[in-house]
Amino acid sequence: MSLVLLPYHQDERLDDRSIVLPEGLSAEVVDTSLPETDQWSRLVALYDAHADAVARAVGHGRVRVVTGDCLATVGTLVGLQRAGLDPSIAWFDAHGDVHTMASSESGYLGGAALRMVLGGDAELLGEPLGLRPLAEDRAVLVDARDLDPAEADYLARAGVTHTTVADVSAADLPVGPVLVHVDVDVIDPQEVPGLCFPAADGPSRSEVVDAVRRLLASGRAVALDVACPWVDPHDDDEVSRRSGVLADLLAT
Repeated sequence: MSLVLLPYHQDERLDDRSIVLPEGLSAEVVDTSLPETDQWSRLVALYDAHADAVARAVGHGRVRVVTGDCLATVGTLVGLQRAGLDPSIAWFDAHGDVHTMASSESGYLGGAALRMVLGGDAELLGEPLGLRPLAEDRAVLVDARDLDPAEADYLARAGVTHTTVADVSAADLPVGPVLVHVDVDVIDPQEVPGLCFPAADGPSRSEVVDAVRRLLASGRAVALDVACPWVDPHDDDEVSRRSGVLADLLAT
């Protein structure tokens, strides 16, 4: 399996110690110069390069992707589509990520990532990248224990399947190929140090790994996309603990 690393949190390049891959793994690193312009134009340029890397990698079989935040998953999906695939999505996250720019209280772009996959605010990323938005019934949201009111309202009327880490299974997946996305903050924050937006009372690392393994065992996953929205590590212990989380997820 090929591995693509996008060491960015949105349009900001991360320190090399922020995402340290497990020993023995090598990756194609997407690291490109970005225009000195507005943030959305920078993101389009970055995710266009990322999508091309994913499209190349998936030609060698199931691709693994590691990024610095969930918004990059838009680029991952575009890459799979450029490779001729039409995947649905399973989205593991402590949060819903189904805001629009209008509904977001914080303005944090990652909080709109899944909604953009489904066609939200298409003029900002989806249309410039050539994204074919997914229908709501082709998305499975796993966990999302920390929802804002606007997100809860949307999910109550949307066609998105919403389930738990304990209950999710291959039977929840739409027919056809699947992109499995995992934000590491779905894991209880006591096991993942330095998360940008920790949400208490989450499932354990082993429970999340087992759930991901259940979906990958279906044989229909074409990509595993892992987002690491955490701050720069304070010490070597944090680097090691985070690398261990990645090792468990990528080994699935």
